[in-house]
Amino acid sequence: MAYEELSKAIIAGVGGRDNISSVVNCTTRLRFKLKNEQKASDDVLKNTAGVLTVVKSGGQYQVVIGNHVADVYATLVKMAGLDNQVEAPEDQREMSLLDRFIDLISGIFAPILGPLCAAGMIKGFVAMALSFGWLTAESGTYKILYAIGDGFFYFLPIILGIAAAKKFKVDTFIGVAIGAALCYPEIVALTSSDSVLYTLFSGTFFEAPIHVTFLGIPVIMMNYTSSVIPIILAVWFAAKVQTWAKRIIPDVVKTFLVPFTILLITIPATFLVIGPIATWLSDAVSAACVALYSFSPVIAGLIVGATWQLLVMFGLHWGLVAVAIANVGSQGFDTILILSLAASFAQIGVVLAMIFQTKDPKTRSLGIPAFISGIFGVTEPAIYGLTLPRKRPFILSCIAAAIGGGLIGLAGTRLWLMAGMGIFSIPGAIGENGVDGTVYGLIAAMAVAMVLGLGLQLLFGRKSVDNAETVTVAPVNDGAVLAAVTTQAPAAVVDPEVTYHPATKLNSPLSGTILPLKELTDEAFASGALGQGVAVDPSDGLVVAPAAGTIGLVFPTGHAIGLNTVDDVELLIHIGMDTVQLDGQYFETLVKRGEQVAAGQPLVKFDIAAIRAAGYEVITPIIVTNAKYYHEVKVVAAGQITRDQPLLELN
Repeated sequence: MAYEELSKAIIAGVGGRDNISSVVNCTTRLRFKLKNEQKASDDVLKNTAGVLTVVKSGGQYQVVIGNHVADVYATLVKMAGLDNQVEAPEDQREMSLLDRFIDLISGIFAPILGPLCAAGMIKGFVAMALSFGWLTAESGTYKILYAIGDGFFYFLPIILGIAAAKKFKVDTFIGVAIGAALCYPEIVALTSSDSVLYTLFSGTFFEAPIHVTFLGIPVIMMNYTSSVIPIILAVWFAAKVQTWAKRIIPDVVKTFLVPFTILLITIPATFLVIGPIATWLSDAVSAACVALYSFSPVIAGLIVGATWQLLVMFGLHWGLVAVAIANVGSQGFDTILILSLAASFAQIGVVLAMIFQTKDPKTRSLGIPAFISGIFGVTEPAIYGLTLPRKRPFILSCIAAAIGGGLIGLAGTRLWLMAGMGIFSIPGAIGENGVDGTVYGLIAAMAVAMVLGLGLQLLFGRKSVDNAETVTVAPVNDGAVLAAVTTQAPAAVVDPEVTYHPATKLNSPLSGTILPLKELTDEAFASGALGQGVAVDPSDGLVVAPAAGTIGLVFPTGHAIGLNTVDDVELLIHIGMDTVQLDGQYFETLVKRGEQVAAGQPLVKFDIAAIRAAGYEVITPIIVTNAKYYHEVKVVAAGQITRDQPLLELN
């Protein structure tokens, strides 16, 4: 895959390098923070080969790539010069509290997700080996392997201290120092000390034995190893102290006095106030989750299973991930996140049925890698490439996932550690009793979800497999870049073998002067991100059909129109630059979407003089948006052209 070309197209599609505040990647997607989301072009990106779809959630502009995301990310940050990206603090001012929370959690956890899952898998496999008698707890092999897996979680405050420091714009080693203090052996030992000075809040939820004081103030000691919330709040507080310290400390001594001040204030404040409050909050959230689960594990499983894929689509699952990590750290297990583990198997069950049902080699070529990646818990290729565009298969997968979640709840399965995804999540269910009925219950629920997804799709989803829903594209607010006419399922992550369309010719839809796309002021058109073609500076205000076909797209503002010709050319005619801002003024649309038109039939009238007087260009790109199905898109005219003359040859 040409990662350079894909990265270039993505940069143009999100509004250019200057519009990017920051970008990170997770398992399948690039997560952008943009200065102005209105400059991004959703539909251009959705129709870019190598991009599955675009999701806007939690204050992030997410470009879903699939299994190649790490390579694309590495290429993109290098090309855009984002290696040392700094997110502007004002970017969050327009975000809701929910968006800020999701952005915060995903921004902190996304960079560590890979190592976190890897450590969890190792720890899970070690627990499995111990359960089956392959290793003994006294063996050196067990102790070393367990240290590899458990070490990451034991020192999680230090690791999260690094991630949180980057998020809150604090010196990385300040985050390390705060996390290290929370995990310091003598501090950890105090939590289990037999020496108790007295007890605070006796008989309440907040009851706490006091083992030590700081300057005469009682310290409520908590075990912060493997904890999540205390370190995040502590680093946030450190960022506030840093702002204050930098303002009052002279420049000549800032290098050492600012860190000195931050640590001297933040760490005692964490032990005295932040840590206990954060721990109580974590315990309260855990208690709420336990209450929901205790009310009915089956109902909780049905709800989580049914909604999990929707949560993943919008990035809202990070909240449950954070809660699960906190639960495992505070009470030793989690009962909520585990309920989602059948969802990926429900999804691949549907995909497997679609592979059997489809007659389209493109759908099959996407389905096979989507099925394989789904086994390991990566379902975005399946969701965005296959089930979601067809709607019914996606709904069927949610039904199967709900049943699977209910069965997990019925089995009483618990998540004892944060393992991997898909089949690699199974070791995370192995607890104190080894491989017991709860683990077998999880495996059975996964199998049932997959079989149920397969069966539901075979019974009720056949008609939707090779008849993907047609997507009507909405205009981008600034009109800088617009997408093609209509589309079937989004482009595959792994490009299928192309079946080229037969050669054809197109007349010019306008009279005027021919210009190459590269001379346009709009970067996405000029770069060819939307497709290949040519531009015409019109001499009059009439657009006609360059060939017979069907109107695939009519923008409400009249400034752009899409045509699907009888020879399978998908054509976008975009009148002017940024003319969407005229809100339809000076444009008259003469056809409607779905209408059959003949070659030369008038499509749009527009007032050139009025548009120019309003300060907008009228140069009109004519774009073949499905150019990848042709060996060559060739401009066969130059200079002046009229509407009855050949303009493009597609071979």
